[in-house]
Amino acid sequence: MPGPRILLADDERELRDMLTAYLQAEGFEVIEATDGRAALEAARREEPDLILLDVGMPEMDGFEVLGELRRRSSVPVIMLTARAEEVDRVVGLTVGADDYVTKPFSPRELVARIKAVLRRGRMAAEEDRPLRFPGLTIDIAAHEVVKDGEPVELTTLEFDLLVALASSPGRVLSRDHLMERVWGWDFVGVDRVVDVHISNLRRILDDDPSDPRYIATVRGVGYKFIAEPL
Repeated sequence: MPGPRILLADDERELRDMLTAYLQAEGFEVIEATDGRAALEAARREEPDLILLDVGMPEMDGFEVLGELRRRSSVPVIMLTARAEEVDRVVGLTVGADDYVTKPFSPRELVARIKAVLRRGRMAAEEDRPLRFPGLTIDIAAHEVVKDGEPVELTTLEFDLLVALASSPGRVLSRDHLMERVWGWDFVGVDRVVDVHISNLRRILDDDPSDPRYIATVRGVGYKFIAEPL
């Protein structure tokens, strides 16, 4: 059986050649793109299982490509960048990246991140029992959320964050725990990324933080899903 399909979008030929050889040795099938527009077209055409997306590409940068992808796709995306500034990581994660790797990095570390992201997706796909609460159903297997009888559109990260909270109703989850659970890695210093996605979830679910129906803030600690399961 062929391995997962990885779209590698980076304009550095030497890096592409090195990563392609390493990923293929690890059992992945690799599709290459050399600029942002080519990456978008390859994502549409090839339907990869995961995208490695360089930030600094010609035609369209990685942030632009990610924004376009997230309008119609929940494919996992790991950003690759030579930038180390915290603000760039925050932007990438907030727009919808699943992980963020700063160059230079070791191929072994990158493969570990790829496997962690894909593993989270498989775990969600293997879960059969929908989570049911008053007015809210979360079907993990189908990757669907229904609120008050109406379907709710969420990004992959928003969905994973909601599942992390709803899977442990009544339990306070710290920002660090949510970062590790949802992103699968320790992003020190970017706790506000969690706050941004919680804010998005509340807006989409019409959940007033001053009188929450689903997600309550535990000041100084994190968040808690307060709805009682059915």
